Amino acid sequence: MQPQAFYQVVAEDFAAVDGIIRNQLTSRVPLVEKIGDYITSAGGKRLRPLLVLLSGNALGLKGEQLRLLAAIIEFLHTSTLLHDDVVDMSGMRRGRSTANALWGNAPSVLVGDFLYARSFEMMVELGSMEVMRIISQATRVIAEGEVLQLSKVRDASTTEEIYMEVIRGKTAMLFEASTHSAATLAGANEAQREALRTFGDYLGIAFQLVDDLLDYQGDAEALGKNVGDDLAEGKPTLPLIYTMREGTAEQAALVRQAIQKGGIEDLESIRRAVEAAGALDYTARLARDYADRAIACLELIPANRYRDALVELSRFAVARTH
Repeated sequence: MQPQAFYQVVAEDFAAVDGIIRNQLTSRVPLVEKIGDYITSAGGKRLRPLLVLLSGNALGLKGEQLRLLAAIIEFLHTSTLLHDDVVDMSGMRRGRSTANALWGNAPSVLVGDFLYARSFEMMVELGSMEVMRIISQATRVIAEGEVLQLSKVRDASTTEEIYMEVIRGKTAMLFEASTHSAATLAGANEAQREALRTFGDYLGIAFQLVDDLLDYQGDAEALGKNVGDDLAEGKPTLPLIYTMREGTAEQAALVRQAIQKGGIEDLESIRRAVEAAGALDYTARLARDYADRAIACLELIPANRYRDALVELSRFAVARTH
């Protein structure tokens, strides 16, 4: 498959999902529509609804129900982005100003709440209690993951185990809910549902590992967000945790101090330290390992072009530069 070809196999579904998103953004309050439209039109990779569409189609499910589920997942994701950008005080996402940078924190939080509420209304319309259970549980786990991460800001004693718990909650959980709910809606057997659930978990972990790697390797224009953001916020991500654990005493001290004070004054010296300590290679290797484990989960899914697209998407997730 060509790069991005995994979008092409569900292109018609994707166009329909965009239509559902636009329709569901309607509100009698103009500012809700304005901010909702701004953030949903910002592009982004739309990986989570893509996972819904590919997983459902791979199991033979097509049509309105699957498209509605994809839109629900995108609404949930968008609401978490609105909230995250306020929490992280981010000024840039997807290559342009964040909603909070343009309208302020309060409207961003409240429109995030609106999108959460709307996604649950759409779930009622979907009419599957089992899907509702998966998604409502995922929503709680994501919130817990965000709070756990917040509690570890500027905490240089954060271990790799705690870091993995954070990314499982804040990122991998919605990937997992996307594939798991699609398999459930498709009426898959227990083994297939579990295979796709685990696939989503592993892929989400790989995706976040690469994201954390790019904070030290990427450039802002290609990334669509500021390089060094994690460091600026004092977030102990894996490249930093590994450097403190495996690097020289000097490298470890430099990183520890940077986490504790936050800010990006030392970004270049930190970049050199994580590179020299082998932390970027370690993080990249771990990401590839999780992507391989994700692909292995797909053996229980019928062989078709949608399953092929899921394999390609997994490879893309760890090969991407933004």
